[in-house]
Amino acid sequence: MSPLSHEAAVASLVANLPVVKTGAGAAQTPDSKSGTQSGQQPPVELLDRDHSILAFNERVFDWAVRTDVPLLERLRYLCIVSSNLDEFFEVRAAPHITAAKNGETKGLYTEASFEALSAQAHDLVARQYALYNESLVPAFAAQGIRIVPHGERSEGQKRWVHDYFMREVRPLLIPVGLDPAHPFPQVANKSLNFIVRLKGRDAFGRENEIAIVKVPRALPRLIRMPPKVAPKEALFVSLSSIVRAHLHDLFPGREVTEFSQFRVTRHSDLALDEEDVRNLRTALRQGLQHRHYGQAVRLEVSAGCSVFLSDFLLGQFDLPGAALYRVGGPVNLVRLTQLVDLVNDPALLFPPWRSVWPRQMQPGVSILEQLRHRDILMHQPFESFDGLLAFLREAVNDPQVLVIKQTIYRTGSDSELMDLLTEAVRRGKEVMAVVELKARFDEEANINWAEALESIGAQ
Repeated sequence: MSPLSHEAAVASLVANLPVVKTGAGAAQTPDSKSGTQSGQQPPVELLDRDHSILAFNERVFDWAVRTDVPLLERLRYLCIVSSNLDEFFEVRAAPHITAAKNGETKGLYTEASFEALSAQAHDLVARQYALYNESLVPAFAAQGIRIVPHGERSEGQKRWVHDYFMREVRPLLIPVGLDPAHPFPQVANKSLNFIVRLKGRDAFGRENEIAIVKVPRALPRLIRMPPKVAPKEALFVSLSSIVRAHLHDLFPGREVTEFSQFRVTRHSDLALDEEDVRNLRTALRQGLQHRHYGQAVRLEVSAGCSVFLSDFLLGQFDLPGAALYRVGGPVNLVRLTQLVDLVNDPALLFPPWRSVWPRQMQPGVSILEQLRHRDILMHQPFESFDGLLAFLREAVNDPQVLVIKQTIYRTGSDSELMDLLTEAVRRGKEVMAVVELKARFDEEANINWAEALESIGAQ
């Protein structure tokens, strides 16, 4: 498949996006004369923001479809789309859900806007799983890479999986049978869970029909089987299939009649009015405590989930039917990025990116001395971030540097930049850092860094 030209791509994108009309009267074409004779400006046509985000992700999905892209990179693009969709639902879906539940017919968010967005999202998700099952899975199998479901495991592999379950998984699972004394538990945002329908009575004689099994995030979602049970191929098992194969072990004396994995996505945007809070950091800390349990906006279940169980979950999360997504595979495709790292075959990946040393920065010569003669521009990510680290490292070690001022937007949990600022404080330099606390989904990490710097005397 050859990529579209820039002009064709833009034309395709614009042609498929809804239009938001502003001003009096109907939307007009660019050559329309209506409205100009009376001195009024013709109404402006704007692309709908939420549909634009979904359309962008369709462009990303196109890279997962392309057969000229290395196989592991195609999987990575597929996972990127899923990660982007997660963030879309977490940030943009709540007003549409609320409007649909309230029967709104006017305004920016209505029942119609929810239905239109749902239709576009459902179509994209359906194409994702079709690509995964019909193209990527066979392509990986041709390379000797398989995620083996329970029904296809040999007896030796089943014994190994059972031992792994009993040793690594079972001690962390706490099934919750629902009854008046044990209501539906709090289910965290994007966590893996199972819903189970049971027959018979539990050890206390209760006939609780529904049970929930929450799977801890700490457990890896993909596990590679050892060579003793997979000598010729790279074989993996998913955590969800391990739990699924052993659900009966979690309910001794009961009959499991129905079950499904499920995942709920919750509204997670921290909307704070900075003028209404005295301490932004404290307000964000308090908001982060509740982020994992915000308003439910999407429910994902297995394709074979019964109507009884899906309706039960929709009722628990107070969601309309269009917010239900039945998927033919793992409910969290994002976690399949682990397969990219576990396989790590250069033949199935893009060549590694080698960023160049900043061209305006002469290597082996004091950067501070170079700056006395001219400014230096670094263009990232095309030029290496190592240039900036070298500059900061030199400033930290130079006794004539008395003050370091730094603006920080996002950092990793293991950041050499933050370590260098810490070292600067230790050496007695004045350090002032402006840290963006509202960097979406990095708020907690940035708050932690800000507090760590303050605790040692940085401003």
